[in-house]
Amino acid sequence: MIRALIKKVGFLFGKAQPTTAKIGQPIVIPRSQHGISRKEISENALKVLYRLNKHGYEAYLVGGSVRDLLLGLHPKDFDVVTNAKPEEVRRVFRNCRLIGRRFRLAHVYFGHDIIEVATFRGKTDAPSEDISHSEQGMILRDNVYGTIAEDVWRRDFTINALYYNIADFSIVDYVGGFADLKAKRMRMIGDVKQRYREDPVRILRAVRFAAKANIELSKELTQPIAELKELLHHISSARLFEEVMKMFHSGVASRIYQELKTNGLLAELFPITDDSIKKNVHPMDALLGIVFQSTDNRIRAEKPVTPSFIVAALLWYPIVERTTALMEKGIPFIPARMQATEELLSQQAKRISIPKRITLGAREIWQLQMRLEKRHGKRAQQLISEQRFRAAYDFLEMRAQIGEDVNDLYEWWRAYIDGDAAIRKELLKKVNQPTGRRKRRKRKPAPT
Repeated sequence: MIRALIKKVGFLFGKAQPTTAKIGQPIVIPRSQHGISRKEISENALKVLYRLNKHGYEAYLVGGSVRDLLLGLHPKDFDVVTNAKPEEVRRVFRNCRLIGRRFRLAHVYFGHDIIEVATFRGKTDAPSEDISHSEQGMILRDNVYGTIAEDVWRRDFTINALYYNIADFSIVDYVGGFADLKAKRMRMIGDVKQRYREDPVRILRAVRFAAKANIELSKELTQPIAELKELLHHISSARLFEEVMKMFHSGVASRIYQELKTNGLLAELFPITDDSIKKNVHPMDALLGIVFQSTDNRIRAEKPVTPSFIVAALLWYPIVERTTALMEKGIPFIPARMQATEELLSQQAKRISIPKRITLGAREIWQLQMRLEKRHGKRAQQLISEQRFRAAYDFLEMRAQIGEDVNDLYEWWRAYIDGDAAIRKELLKKVNQPTGRRKRRKRKPAPT
């Protein structure tokens, strides 16, 4: 932790670099002038870099991992870029698979760890079957290969266009990204609107990267969002889910959540949730604020987090509200809750496709909110053994924190979890006490 802080301070206040470089003439920052150490780089990423270099190919780390290492953060993903074609990469690595039609990539497998290797993208001035765009300007296919000097202009933000060269451990900077990162500045490479149109997910990436690097988004980047945010509807729901989970598991989800609301993006991703917040019938905004802060705290403490918990929070009050509406039509509570759950998950899937394993986890958290009320007999002990019990208990605690009428229930469960056998027995005795006198059943007279 101290070493990372020293690296970060040294980077932010070290010798300044020029803001931009001449086209085709990069700034090369030698190892002595940046804080990236190979000790902080994934062992498997280093294996890929070294082997490509050994076989005569250029090999660089690029993108978010270089940015985060310069900031003293600990990236999980390490992307490699090279002048080797995908088929050439596969010949170098037996543990390699080629994937993708839109972007042809090589995945090098080390057990469950995957290092993604991309070939430098080239110029796209001339018509080619290797690149195509939609009517909205979105890139549908991009397999035109080139050099590093061409590849850099195909990337999105300057702070993501820094290349760490394994040959001499330097950083290669064509667009002033090194200086931008020092100055807490984020710029698009090229025309902002055009780049957003080419890939609307860049709108979400702008929010995520700015939050992670603690950079204030400029008007240049935010103003076009109002006009272009609907282009997110053209992105596959599965890809949107992947990007959303990256945002919410970034360690800065609280800030990202506020930015999504400010720029009208929450309505594009979770319209049901956004409607619930705007109605202000339930403390939806307060619940999500606590959930995202808790998620950030857990990630910083290197504790596990689950997407199911976030999904459960995002749709909790809309489900409660829809259940109430169905009950007013005469549908009993349990069928109404089941119908509301199915309806809202189906509606949400039209925008973002949530994998079944995650919706199943969210369903269990919702169901346990009802079951936590039923503590008689052996039920309390049985509930504790449920796989999602702890998540459901944490969810109950957050509901109590924002003022829902569940504080007594939460305090009971807190005492039960922390208590020994004698305390648990006493708590159960209180729960098992009858709430009123039972009416004596009249005996029917015996037949004569």
